[in-house]
Amino acid sequence: MSFPDLTTDRLVLRLWPAEEAAVAAAGERCPHWAADFPGEADRMIAGRLTSEPERPHGHYQMIERETGLTVGAIGLKWPPTDGSVEFGYGIAPSRRCRGYTTEAARALVAFALTAPGVDEVYATVDPANRPSVRVLEKAGLRRDGTVHSDEGLLHRYVLTAVELIAR
Repeated sequence: MSFPDLTTDRLVLRLWPAEEAAVAAAGERCPHWAADFPGEADRMIAGRLTSEPERPHGHYQMIERETGLTVGAIGLKWPPTDGSVEFGYGIAPSRRCRGYTTEAARALVAFALTAPGVDEVYATVDPANRPSVRVLEKAGLRRDGTVHSDEGLLHRYVLTAVELIAR
């Protein structure tokens, strides 16, 4: 699977390079990252990326086109299972409430639904995390039940290829 750059109005989503994932996993920073990126969750994901460098991962950096700074991350939990792929995201606190995450989610979901064997894309979210729920709703996903996890009861949001085409 090839993971090309995805360009939106204000962002470039670029596959997270292994060498930069290693920097984040080590608790260090690159000079072209926003001052408050990466967060703890990003460092954890970077650690996973570095532990399996040969495995395609679909994890992107969100790069602000205006400044060239990496301001967040969004990624697919690759490979798909039974035609379904999960995604997750995070944005630096300094870039929240600007619509960047919604913009990135729309682009990533549309891309994922073009991949061979992917019929649906989904995300799970704590229902108390209203900003994240709004991101998923504004990105066009619909609530599709609940999931029990180590984090408690999560809501599942989904978009299918059929639904995307019907828009």
